[in-house]
Amino acid sequence: METLIVTGAAGSIGTRVCRTLAETDGVEAILALDTRPEMPNHRRIYHHQIDLRYEDLKPIFEGASTLVHLATSFGPSSDGLDAGGAEIDATRCVLEAAEATGVKRIVILSSAMVYGAWPHNPIPVSEETAVDPNPDFSFASVKVEIENLTQEWYQSHPFSEIVILRPTTALAKGQISWVARSLRASAVIDAGDNDPPVQFLHLDDLATAVVHAARGEMSGVYNVAPDGYIEAEVCRELSGRFPRLRVKEEVADRLGRFSWRHRIAPTPPGLTPYTIHPWIISNTRLRETGWVPEHTNAEAYVDGTPPKPWSNMNAKQRQRTAMVCAIIAGALLSYLVSRLLRHLREG
Repeated sequence: METLIVTGAAGSIGTRVCRTLAETDGVEAILALDTRPEMPNHRRIYHHQIDLRYEDLKPIFEGASTLVHLATSFGPSSDGLDAGGAEIDATRCVLEAAEATGVKRIVILSSAMVYGAWPHNPIPVSEETAVDPNPDFSFASVKVEIENLTQEWYQSHPFSEIVILRPTTALAKGQISWVARSLRASAVIDAGDNDPPVQFLHLDDLATAVVHAARGEMSGVYNVAPDGYIEAEVCRELSGRFPRLRVKEEVADRLGRFSWRHRIAPTPPGLTPYTIHPWIISNTRLRETGWVPEHTNAEAYVDGTPPKPWSNMNAKQRQRTAMVCAIIAGALLSYLVSRLLRHLREG
């Protein structure tokens, strides 16, 4: 019987992982760690409401064989400011505790964004592709740093096993990640001339991948994604068409940074390239271990995207609404541009 540690247990992934592990044969206990109290209830789940950075983790980790590190400082309720340092510090602390208590298996949740979004990216990107996050996008840079810390830990513990998971954008009904929220906010503006394909992973499938990594005979880096991808045009049809403003990449980037700085929209610096260049990943390596996604891109997107008011309109109604929205959006863009130019002049 095995005891596992799950950090970030109150999050959308953590709750799913804890519940699944609690019903898995061979699991004696799940030590659920989070700063929030809303952790799943089960006779095999033991709650520890703590901050990973400031508590002595060794007494909690004692006797556990596997660490599933899902905790993140980036979240829907966070604007991401200074989140990276906290996440790196927390990772250092859990790795130190794992070393002190003899944990043999570590599963780390990273992100496919570490590959970067570049015009030369192959479709799809495999695990052999070098990580190359876009400059200024702190979320991806932090994930690279966490991966490096984990790899360094492994070099000192060659008889242990590590699994690094790199999921694409994940969502589910009523739940949206910080990344998905930011990308959705950026979708209002069309940057550049590209309309890259997109991927959407259902949170349930991400949870089964994490459990598979925690309990399976695997090690190394694995992408987590549904089969294939969908074109941007199809994605817009699924959500109901809405007016988008097409501007140059440089303008879109400045608008995003301005909106972020003045708390107008959750569009962090460096995100724009991920909306105009492909970063589609392959799930072949993970599939070869026996993991199979149950949801398609379209299913995940529809389930995680609230229906728009215009989704049930007829063509004429939608056309009129689009015209009104375009006028409003144009006015908003003009306002943002004027404020940006004034800010640049004053700076």
